[in-house]
Amino acid sequence: MRLTILGGGGFRVPLVHRALLGDHAEGRVTQVTLHDLDAGRLSAIGRVLAEQAEGIADAPRITVTTDLDAALKGADFVFSAIRVGGLEGRAADERIALEEGVLGQETVGAGGIAYGLRTVPVAVDIARRVAALAPDAWVINFTNPAGLVTEAMSRHLGDRVIGICDSPVGLGRRVARAVGADPAEAWMDYAGLNHLGWLRGLHVGGRDRLPRLLADSGALTSFEEGKLFGADWLRALGAIPNEYLHYYYFSREAVRAAQDARQTRGAFLRDQQRGFYARTERGVGPALAAWEHTRAERESTYMAENRETAGAGARDACDLESGGYEHVALALMRAIARNERATLILNVRNGATLPVPDADAVVEVPCLVDANGAHPLPVSPLPGHATGLVCQVKAVEREVMAAADSGSRAAALKAFALHPLVDSVQVARRLLDAYVGEHPGLAYLRP
Repeated sequence: MRLTILGGGGFRVPLVHRALLGDHAEGRVTQVTLHDLDAGRLSAIGRVLAEQAEGIADAPRITVTTDLDAALKGADFVFSAIRVGGLEGRAADERIALEEGVLGQETVGAGGIAYGLRTVPVAVDIARRVAALAPDAWVINFTNPAGLVTEAMSRHLGDRVIGICDSPVGLGRRVARAVGADPAEAWMDYAGLNHLGWLRGLHVGGRDRLPRLLADSGALTSFEEGKLFGADWLRALGAIPNEYLHYYYFSREAVRAAQDARQTRGAFLRDQQRGFYARTERGVGPALAAWEHTRAERESTYMAENRETAGAGARDACDLESGGYEHVALALMRAIARNERATLILNVRNGATLPVPDADAVVEVPCLVDANGAHPLPVSPLPGHATGLVCQVKAVEREVMAAADSGSRAAALKAFALHPLVDSVQVARRLLDAYVGEHPGLAYLRP
């Protein structure tokens, strides 16, 4: 079976490769094609993968290319993890938003809109080329903003594109441990959009363990989300929000913390990875050890400003382990390729799963996966406050897609102005002007 990874020079590709190395069953991935526009990054990641595969006789064969069409032809699965504009673009997204006093996070608020406006045209072009060159391939999308990009690609690939994210996996694992349950035996009643979802129930042995957890302040504040949001707020919600909702519920504090930080998250990752890639491409020292060290630093500083604002302290050791999106991707591929039925939280078209948004909207919900793809499972309807936020953010995503499809500057302005974390149309206008002036990838929006 052949897997093509778009964004194959990306920093987290070795995690996917590591998961593949642990799969020795019949029908496993035997060939991996890495595609990237940057040959230097491909070379560096290629060194890491070669060291990681040492001594493993049936390791997948690795090929690298900068030719997208060559990468797609013959693929059974396409894993999309591109970053349009690179980390330099992310750092600019964050800086421009913070200068206007609004949030510039990668997928949330103004930064997420700017990133989406750059990424959707590229993702749509990829979807069209997959449809033409590898029509039987399944596309697994991890490119952020994951829900938005998956929906844009689904307009050309239908249900053969499925979005994945590691946030719900981590949330479920932490909540299960907090109630003393095996995460593998727990079922999450979870729904929303990517980076905008709520856990409304955790079912173990046919019983919902969430009400008891919400009543126990000690257990509730023993894990990441409890520390971030506080026991009283979680009890008021009657649910455990995805960690990214901290940006919505505590937006003033999040903006202030980002403004006070020595550098933004994107700038930190840009500088950190620049050093790693430069040394590894030149062949300085063991590549795998350098990657492991860089990854450990990356994981330990994840959402650091939010944790500091909430007084949550350092990340727990169990949250620094791998076991996120790469294992979701592998489980998804296994379920489809081998008909090994699995239940996974995925980004798929809504259908009739939630009363709103509409049937074509991509939502993040539990799905049963088999050889025919991902099938959303019944979940509880979202409460009013969550439905309102989901509808508002989905409306913003639709304006981003409209702008990308038509080049409409008015649609792009609406995307910024309608977002709940942008508090003024005038601010939205200045944001749009600044982003278009900064990013060559947004030239299609120039007056």
